[in-house]
Amino acid sequence: MIYKVTTTRKPTHTGIDAPRTAAYHTSSPNSPSLSTDSVTVQRIHNFSAGPAVLPEPVLSAAREHLLSLGETGIGILEHSHRGDTFGEVLSSAETRIRRLANIPDDVAVLFLQGGASLQFAMVPANLRPANTIADYIISGTWSLKAMEAAQSDGAVHVASSSQDSVFRSLPGPPQCSDSPAYLHYTSNNTIAGTQFSTPPNPPRGVPLVCDASSDIFSRPIDLNAHDLVYAGAQKNLGPAGLTLVMIRRTLLDTAVDSLPAINRYITHANAGSLYNTPPVFSIFVTNLVLEWLEEQGGLSAIAERNRTQASRLYERIDASRVLSGRADISARSLMNVVFSAGSQSADDRFVEHCHRAGLVGLRGHRSVGGLRASLYNAQPDAAVDRLLEVIDAFEAEQAE
Repeated sequence: MIYKVTTTRKPTHTGIDAPRTAAYHTSSPNSPSLSTDSVTVQRIHNFSAGPAVLPEPVLSAAREHLLSLGETGIGILEHSHRGDTFGEVLSSAETRIRRLANIPDDVAVLFLQGGASLQFAMVPANLRPANTIADYIISGTWSLKAMEAAQSDGAVHVASSSQDSVFRSLPGPPQCSDSPAYLHYTSNNTIAGTQFSTPPNPPRGVPLVCDASSDIFSRPIDLNAHDLVYAGAQKNLGPAGLTLVMIRRTLLDTAVDSLPAINRYITHANAGSLYNTPPVFSIFVTNLVLEWLEEQGGLSAIAERNRTQASRLYERIDASRVLSGRADISARSLMNVVFSAGSQSADDRFVEHCHRAGLVGLRGHRSVGGLRASLYNAQPDAAVDRLLEVIDAFEAEQAE
């Protein structure tokens, strides 16, 4: 299959439908290759937990605009973050985010940096007044790290935890402290392979904070049920470097006066996310991804596709004679399917099968080992088809 494209030095669009400067040649849906004037690169299927797979139309458009963003004559990497051209990109990204997630007007959208790890510190610094306690639901490694960051300079309380099950299950209902400053949880656990299907219920009047880094915009999200949602972009939104923060405006200016300006949410809200130089390219690519999501039918449509892909893979693992899932069935993630072939050596052989089939990124996190297939929004059905073929072949080999 060959996708013909036009060649131009000055594209007239900045979206994913912009003219391209190369052709995509695929001998089959499972073996795409990118052909340019000087090199042909074989595209393989990426199951990495992050940075992760991006939609190919987005990658193609981003490449085009490295030379010239629209008709400006200079590339997106060269544009000033203070200029009108990038201002239009930033505005477009916020508009698409609000439209996709149906974000109410009383929620501010911020484009920050530092990843979720910086938010681990910014959340308590902004939302926890002196001599108060922050409550945390501990469902995996990252929620534990978030609590540890908050614990470094203030009081915390474990509202519920599944650590005693080695995070194979989700915690029970939160048992909050008296008058907590907020309740924090992580919606999807990339290492453990578990995911909250619905948000937990905090006590009345207690802000609910969510780290949605690994399942943001993979399904509809209720911003009326949350007060602050943050996410690193590198799973479902775009390339690494951008952190999306959606925060209720009533929480913007609750930090102590001694907190440095750059660490205050109100600073970035008042500056329109331009207090310091933002991650221009990451925001640009994220805007392309948001456009792509809209073209897929929005968050409900992408959620259904994600659910179908995960179900196919879980059903095959459950029926396997040699593979087994790690997470409890009731807690399974639709984003990160964590499983094992039974031993380190068997897992290594499975990874070798995957490499020969053009599949990468399937090793489990170093802290738990095993195998992991990440099924983020841009993962094509062809990748899951190929992985199922590998499972069949691996089982046949093990039976010999």
